[in-house]
Amino acid sequence: MIDVKGLSKRYGDVPAVENVTFHCAPGTVTGFLGPNGAGKSTTMRMICGLTPPTAGSATVQGVPYARIANPGRHVGVLLDAAAQHPGRTGRETLALTAQTIGVDRRRVGELMEAVGLPPKAARRRVGGYSLGMRQRLGIAQALLGDPGVLILDEPANGLDPEGIFWMRSLLRDFADRGGTVLLSSHLLREVEAVADRFVVIAGGRIAAQGGKDELLAAPGGVLVRGLDPAALGAALAAAGLAATADRTGAFTVRASAEQVGRAAARAGTVLLELRQAGGGGLEELFLSLTSAPAAPSPVAPEEALR
Repeated sequence: MIDVKGLSKRYGDVPAVENVTFHCAPGTVTGFLGPNGAGKSTTMRMICGLTPPTAGSATVQGVPYARIANPGRHVGVLLDAAAQHPGRTGRETLALTAQTIGVDRRRVGELMEAVGLPPKAARRRVGGYSLGMRQRLGIAQALLGDPGVLILDEPANGLDPEGIFWMRSLLRDFADRGGTVLLSSHLLREVEAVADRFVVIAGGRIAAQGGKDELLAAPGGVLVRGLDPAALGAALAAAGLAATADRTGAFTVRASAEQVGRAAARAGTVLLELRQAGGGGLEELFLSLTSAPAAPSPVAPEEALR
């Protein structure tokens, strides 16, 4: 399991992560999501003891990562596939890891095959690997010690569709056997397909977290998008309808589709989209939670997303 409590990191006066708290339970895949610069990688580095926190704590299987004896046997980590030594072959990379953590070297061949790196690739130097091959090697390295926890930062980068499907199956099987997975990825549809829980971070703070069914449940109301967002916003405000704007120019309105449609018709503004809110899955949730507030408009500014 992974426990993060009040984790914060400041660089001088600049906050990178502020008061982040979440829990990853055994038997689950937790999708850790946020836009570039939101603090995902910094948080994961603090969990793994690579970046000291300014405040708060993180434990893996009940203790700080730095205090785990032979951590490779308990926690599999992939934070940067490009960090592997370019002069070693794939097999040498895994053999050195196996020797370091005390694993039978027969595991090397087994895992090379399991992650889809054939003998010819195993004999090549890592410097000649594609990004997708480096990701597969990094996953093999993370799994080498047969850990109970996986912490993976963008592991699907560089993988083709077949590789992404393979990654999804591997992580789901790992969790179904009782493992704990913390997965950061920008491939929202893939995360939605494999994760049990989501933690969404924006501006260094937790924007939302919870189970998939809980967070993706339709929140009520409708989503509406107009040809002229400003005119649509004014029409909704004139009708007394509480609405929240996102950076795409769409509004989530706490009203029925009929009420919204009539308000737009009275104002003579053209609608491009009008539907039940919450039907966009994880992508819509992500945008609604991480978008910067829209430019000031007549529509309930105090309701703007943060």
